[in-house]
This record gives sequence, structure tokens and C-alpha cells, in this order.
Amino acid sequence: MADTTLKISDETRDRLRTLAEERGLSTRAYVERMVAAIPTEAERAERTAKAIAYVRERFGAELDDDLLREGRAWRQAIVERRVGSRR
Repeated sequence: MADTTLKISDETRDRLRTLAEERGLSTRAYVERMVAAIPTEAERAERTAKAIAYVRERFGAELDDDLLREGRAWRQAIVERRVGSRR
């Protein structure tokens, strides 16, 4: 395993340390866990393709390009917090 140094603000470093300690982890283990949990764009694309294939095969749904584009736009709106609300 290689060691890498990241230049971050003191506030961010302290926050990472606090978050890790709250979970009973070292800062390194916390960062590794956090990064492993976030899929890359390629991984997301692969998951999406598998999900679309599953829906088409199991439910016979016709998912045309317009519908898929609409779904991606809706997801992006959620990510950007333009739709939905927190309760």
C-alpha cells in the first residue's frame, strides 16, 4: 500500500478525524471506506446498463432513448437538489 499526502485545510482534516473517530475508525480507514462507497462514472454507467437490461427482460418495459434521457435528467435534478424535499 502506498502512502499519499493530500493538502487539505486544517478544518477539513479535523472534520475527517472527528467523523472517523465517531465511527471507531482511523482517518485513513474512514477515507478509504468513503471513497470505496462512491462509484466512478464507468461503474455507474455499468450499473445503469444492467438495470435497464433487467427491467426490459423481466418486465417487458419499452425504455426508449427519450424516456432514459428524462430519467437521467430527473436523477440529476435530485442530485442538484432542484427537486424533492427533506422532511
